Amino acid sequence: MQFPTVRPRRLRASKLIRDAVAETSVDPSDFIYPIFVKPSGGAEPISSMPGQRRWPVGEPLVKHVEEALTLGVNKFILFGVLPDEMKNLTGSGGYDPEGVVPRALRLLKDAFGDKILLFSDICLCEYTDHGHCGVVKERRGRWYVDNDETIKLYAKEAVAYADAGADFVAPSGMMDGQVAEIRRALDAHGFYDVGIMAYSAKYASAFYGPFRVAAASAPKFGDRRTYQMDPRNAYEALKEVQLDLEEGADIVMVKPALAYLDVIRLVKSHFPWAPLA
Repeated sequence: MQFPTVRPRRLRASKLIRDAVAETSVDPSDFIYPIFVKPSGGAEPISSMPGQRRWPVGEPLVKHVEEALTLGVNKFILFGVLPDEMKNLTGSGGYDPEGVVPRALRLLKDAFGDKILLFSDICLCEYTDHGHCGVVKERRGRWYVDNDETIKLYAKEAVAYADAGADFVAPSGMMDGQVAEIRRALDAHGFYDVGIMAYSAKYASAFYGPFRVAAASAPKFGDRRTYQMDPRNAYEALKEVQLDLEEGADIVMVKPALAYLDVIRLVKSHFPWAPLA
């Protein structure tokens, strides 16, 4: 291939041509918009996220989603937010079939049907009074999150959300076996078509600070380094992603993204067929 026969600039000559041959195209419909929902009251500004609000389950939430639709955004992930007095040791507000997220799911599905795709976060940190992502126990004077008890509650949460209209559930707690436990529970209840978007490689990170303010989910003691990934480990992400895919994840994720672009590239090169969020 030689000049002047081959001229790469031909394919850059106009915007229409560039659009026609673009290898990557980003559209508003490619994004999943996070929405924080609360049981009642008015829309509440989020101090850590200027311009964002916690939305009550009701007409304000419907209008907010309607506005997003007019801008081309049609995919949403819901995070529940509860006042402290509604939280408890096991985070039962997360798997209550009449809880804040199931109510929001039913409201939005009734309002918009198949015009929107709804994802629901699966975790307990927003609902526990201690702010950790599962069932906290004590052993030999030290606290720990009981992995196997926690994933049973994740499964209950996933079934409640699927029954309320979630198209995808998104386990973010980084518990071992969470995807398998959720998949078994969904299938056992007939929700074969409800997908799982797994937070497969979720690193312990200070980047979560604004989110923890938004969801009122900061841990009251300790940190999450016993279950979230060590920032020093890149190849461990491949192990986590492979396990989730084998357990039934339909979409995998690396989080946070900005500081782990190398890990995103690593995961995509090893699992090119897997949708990566």
